[in-house]
Amino acid sequence: MTPEQPQWVVMEPELSKNEIRKDVAQSAVEVTATTVGQVAVIITGAVRDVAGAIGGMATELFELRAAAKRAEKDLAE
Repeated sequence: MTPEQPQWVVMEPELSKNEIRKDVAQSAVEVTATTVGQVAVIITGAVRDVAGAIGGMATELFELRAAAKRAEKDLAE
């Protein structure tokens, strides 16, 4: 090395087994929480869609019933 070039020493931090285990556990909890959140969003959307479909079917049935009553009334007249 020449005197013009600074000498840098990079110190690698030494992690204990407990620190590594803590980091792994933390990452596992974070990933699990994210996945649970994603699944909850999917389930919530599915429940919403099913409720909308059932509500639409009920509306159609009410309209069919009303149309049938009008048809009976027209036939009677």
